[in-house]
Amino acid sequence: TLMTLANTLLFGFLIGFKHALEADHIAAVASLATESRSIKKGFALGATWGLGHMITLFTFSSTVLIFDTVVSKQTTFILEFLVGCMLVFMGGRVIKEIINQRIHFHMHSHLDGVTHTHFHSHARDNIEHQPKLHQHSHQNKFSPRALMVGMMHGMAGSAALIILALDSVSSIGAMVVYIFLFGIGSILGMTLLSLMIIIPLRNSIQTTKHTYLGLRTFIGLGTLFLGMLIMYEVGVNNGLLI
Repeated sequence: TLMTLANTLLFGFLIGFKHALEADHIAAVASLATESRSIKKGFALGATWGLGHMITLFTFSSTVLIFDTVVSKQTTFILEFLVGCMLVFMGGRVIKEIINQRIHFHMHSHLDGVTHTHFHSHARDNIEHQPKLHQHSHQNKFSPRALMVGMMHGMAGSAALIILALDSVSSIGAMVVYIFLFGIGSILGMTLLSLMIIIPLRNSIQTTKHTYLGLRTFIGLGTLFLGMLIMYEVGVNNGLLI
């Protein structure tokens, strides 16, 4: 019936929201979130990740369903392994930045009179610290990296979504709508997740430098470890590299 179909599609949206909270997604967005303390930037970051995730998820899954093709296990394993490699790179990058940067915290005022906590690295400075170095602009730039990371996760998750869509609805049209709503749910879930990560990072700046660096280190090591775990699981246990 129409009511049953509506409930099924709503369920797809909720499953998409839950899907955004999977461990590999959390690790990826947490690593990206360490690069920003802005709430607006955090909102854009999560939404961009979700958009990239939805683009490949919707395109790949819909194409397979419409043309009645099959995603091989080998292809799925390769994509999952690449996700693991990506997480290792992202986690390693966070740790590398922590080691290389000499992060400096202080309160300062902009020319427009706004005062806030600011931090930056003096790793490349060879001159005495000068207040004028802290005059900077706050621009909410689009993040191509977040989009690409989301797209990679979307490709890796498409096979499981196809199976889920096949089990939930019968017609091709309903399946496509189901996948679309799943993607919308994942965008919302990832946006909220990004904010939940950035807000504690932002607040930790108000306490101590060690708290902030500790959170970043935890995120970096956690992402690195999870990536290695995925690579081992897919490469060894699932026989991709054997």
